[in-house]
Amino acid sequence: MSDHKKSIALGITGCIAAYKGADLCSRLVQHGYNVHVLMTESATKLVTEQTFLTLSRNPVITSLWNSPEWRPEHVALSDQVSLLAVTPCTANFIAKLAHGIADDALSTFALAHTGPILLAPGMNPKMWQNPAVQCNVELLKKRGVLFAGPAAGHVACGPDGVGRMIEVEEIMKQIVKLV
Repeated sequence: MSDHKKSIALGITGCIAAYKGADLCSRLVQHGYNVHVLMTESATKLVTEQTFLTLSRNPVITSLWNSPEWRPEHVALSDQVSLLAVTPCTANFIAKLAHGIADDALSTFALAHTGPILLAPGMNPKMWQNPAVQCNVELLKKRGVLFAGPAAGHVACGPDGVGRMIEVEEIMKQIVKLV
């Protein structure tokens, strides 16, 4: 397998399940993947950039404006990876991707990326069931975006229901099939 085929971008968004992204990052590296992490500002409120820098052994992209190079990091990275996996994926990111909004490093990267995209939603069940979210999900599925979950179960912010991010092992299985 070429280096390009084993390189993936891991997007981390501002959902309480962001801590599970660290576990996924570690497992991917252990399986020989070259992982490049892009975090939203909201994600950095829940887990730290340093965590992903240590686990991935690659610089973590959190901003469009901190690149020391002439070429934006997120655009250059789009030429280097074969898959974008966003875990957890918030309703906000789903809406941005569905409507082509690129206002941070992760959403801008997603629009520049031409390979497969795998989203693992994580949100309150009421949010997941919202017609706007469901419409955005259907639009993305029609465009070929892949979804891993969500699952039913306990969520941190309220009553149980569908909206919980699926387990890391399940996400790993889907990534292995794609890359």
